[in-house]
Amino acid sequence: MDHKNSQSASYAAAGVDITAGYKAVELMKKHIARTKNEGCLDDVGGFGGCFGLPIAGMEEPVLVSGTDGCGTKVKLAILMDKHDTIGIDAVAMCVNDIICCGAKPLFFLDYIACGKNVPEKIAEIVGGVAEGCVQSGAALIGGETAEHPGLMPQEDYDLAGFAVGIVDKKKILDNTRMKAGDVVIGLASTGIHSNGFSLCRKVFDIDNNPDSLYVPKDELGGKSIAETLLTPTKIYVKSVLALLEKVDVKGISHITGGGFYENIPRSIPKGLCAEIDKASIRVLPIFDLLASTGNIPERDMYNTYNMGVGMSIVVPAEQVDEALEILTMGGETAYVIGKIIESDEQVILK
Repeated sequence: MDHKNSQSASYAAAGVDITAGYKAVELMKKHIARTKNEGCLDDVGGFGGCFGLPIAGMEEPVLVSGTDGCGTKVKLAILMDKHDTIGIDAVAMCVNDIICCGAKPLFFLDYIACGKNVPEKIAEIVGGVAEGCVQSGAALIGGETAEHPGLMPQEDYDLAGFAVGIVDKKKILDNTRMKAGDVVIGLASTGIHSNGFSLCRKVFDIDNNPDSLYVPKDELGGKSIAETLLTPTKIYVKSVLALLEKVDVKGISHITGGGFYENIPRSIPKGLCAEIDKASIRVLPIFDLLASTGNIPERDMYNTYNMGVGMSIVVPAEQVDEALEILTMGGETAYVIGKIIESDEQVILK
């Protein structure tokens, strides 16, 4: 579309440059093109994103949706002036949720609210979104960038989005088949992911002492706190989809805000409990540093963060070895973290 006749000096004087929006769209098109899949029907820039549903072979296709943002991790991206990975987090938080139902992600839409539209920055953010879509197999079929002068500082922005996936109804994960003796497998996280950053900012005094973020830390393998915290959320979609093809998966939990105590019970039926062996958890150094620096009790850590386990998967005991092999082949660090027992507590860490 030719936007050369579209301009408003009055709107620009009020703080909104609509021509910057057009430029941002042009700059992001190369990123969006990377995410095209067989369902895409049109180009970015229309009023709605069109997608053809791939339902061949499905008896009763069901759409599964999820929406989320990156929380105050965005604050760290702004502080570091590094915007090329935060979009991965936005996608990850959505697609990792819908895979817990057994759904394959189809497409994603993003929403960026900013104090001032700087086209190059917006394109950088969308580049990260596109990378997350590539990692999950979803198409980026549209989105919105809204300039909000007066609502937030010019350099600030917020990022959110939603994903839609599909699954045959008969293949939706059903935890009613779970039983005592089933095994809980953990998939390693890449770090903090996208939850608990308000506590991170408080503990490390990020808002008042940002320079301390850039000092290399021996505890973090020579990386800085900033670099470690901004590590993108791991996307588990492709490895889990491969697992679902071969193994009788009975439940999946995405370990996000609320940690083990809130998220694992969401995939456990009443009368059963996930008994997690804390000694088996391969806690990442950033969590140890966070706990020691902030004097945070262990219970609070496991009730806030993923502690190094971004996803838990329940499988039959006789299929554990096969499951671990498939997940490892898919690039995951996967290991047994517990078992299912009879109890009304739903999750026990011991």
